[in-house]
Amino acid sequence: MSATAELRRAADRAVTTAPWLQSRHSFSFGDHYDPDNTHHGLLLVNNDDIVEPNTGFDTHPHRDMEIVTWVLRGELTHSDSAGNHGVIYPGLAQRMSAGSGILHSEKNDSSFAPVHFVQMWVAPDEAGIAPGYQQQLVDDELLSAGLVTIASGMPGHDAAISLHNRNAALHVARLQPGGTAGTPAARYVHLFVARGRVAVEGIGEVGAGDAVRFIDDDGRRLTASDPAEVLIWEMHAGLGG
Repeated sequence: MSATAELRRAADRAVTTAPWLQSRHSFSFGDHYDPDNTHHGLLLVNNDDIVEPNTGFDTHPHRDMEIVTWVLRGELTHSDSAGNHGVIYPGLAQRMSAGSGILHSEKNDSSFAPVHFVQMWVAPDEAGIAPGYQQQLVDDELLSAGLVTIASGMPGHDAAISLHNRNAALHVARLQPGGTAGTPAARYVHLFVARGRVAVEGIGEVGAGDAVRFIDDDGRRLTASDPAEVLIWEMHAGLGG
């Protein structure tokens, strides 16, 4: 199969709005269903959420999903039915394995500051595993030095948190203007610009909320135009193998 790259602009995303929430969806989610946009590789959800102060997602169920949360600003409080509790803030990677079933809530306990985060879901290798939770702080200097592996289930990867999928990894970089990084070579790659702007080799300028979906790509050079933060999923299989 020849390499392909598809640019998806921020403005084309479906949006869920409520007085307390603004959620932009890179893929079909909830009431927003597009049969031609259900996933890329193993990535099924890439939600870009802003939650207002003293509000949040009440307790709700999940099953058989690896859910990774990355906060851009503010703080998000997590609680679940397995007894896990944590406050997630910028630089703290978090993964919840829903497994055989779990209930959780996500709240912004601040009285004045919104929380902005990206939540990403990937399918696990096996259904029905025991639910689990992991969080780990990633050093600011590492994040500013280039691409850092935040979450991975791939053999040989040294990642902050683990995934129950041996074909998926999430990398993050914070780039200053002129700073560079490279996307990995993989069967599927999903590049999401969480903030700022980057020039993507062969694509052009990509801004906050934009995404590029690569298939069978050998890797692209990224150069920041503004201070930028990018989230890159490396996937060596798709749904079903």
